[in-house]
Amino acid sequence: MTVIYPSPIFGPVHSRRLGVSLGINLLPADGKLCSFDCIYCECGFNADHRPKLPMPTREEVREALEAKLKGMQADGPAPDVLTFAGNGEPTLHPHFPEIIVDTLELRDKYFPQAKVSVLSNATMITKPEIRMALAKVDNNILKLDTIDMNYIYLTDRPVGKYSVEDIIGNMQTFEGNCIVQTMFMKGTYEGKDVNNTTDDYVIPWLEQVKEIAPRQVMIYTIDRETPAHGLMKATHEELDRIGELLREAGIPCSVSY
Repeated sequence: MTVIYPSPIFGPVHSRRLGVSLGINLLPADGKLCSFDCIYCECGFNADHRPKLPMPTREEVREALEAKLKGMQADGPAPDVLTFAGNGEPTLHPHFPEIIVDTLELRDKYFPQAKVSVLSNATMITKPEIRMALAKVDNNILKLDTIDMNYIYLTDRPVGKYSVEDIIGNMQTFEGNCIVQTMFMKGTYEGKDVNNTTDDYVIPWLEQVKEIAPRQVMIYTIDRETPAHGLMKATHEELDRIGELLREAGIPCSVSY
């Protein structure tokens, strides 16, 4: 079942990786808008969910977030994290940097212990203003499923121009103040193998992760229904092996099965 989130605020939900998470969706409420078109996306394929509504404005996001935080302060639960996620890529919003400033102010006012996280596919970090905004949040979680461009075009399916070398170079500019997130899976898509748990993929990816030197890597596998059929979860053993390689390299790692 495809998941399309309300906008601009949804939840709180319980996140496998983040705890009690209040969602902030900067994309339209009636569809998906993303610079990737991943075959495993819980929101479905881009072409099947074209939005007709506009993105919420900066003011709408601030007002809705403040109202929700006031309610949570009065009635609970207290959020562990405010998470930018939802129906696509949050950094596509034209006022993403300003919305980050607003969100940090509201967090400090209502729940100063809560973290602010951004789940991003990293396609927009080539823009200085996006990098600056991401550097301000507690957890900027940036996708890097592989460094193999053929695999990226098969599975992540970038919508515009994409260079994995440029993305890795820009990840390095965070000087460790980032979290790398990687989806591992198996199966087939359009008759092609999508298993990225083997050393052919893992070892080159690991070498680049070392260059990025993030403060943490989050590895995970398919958890919900996917728009492409024929995909399979990576096994506990496969994920644990990759996690151990990261730890041996001195990189903290979390594994979600």
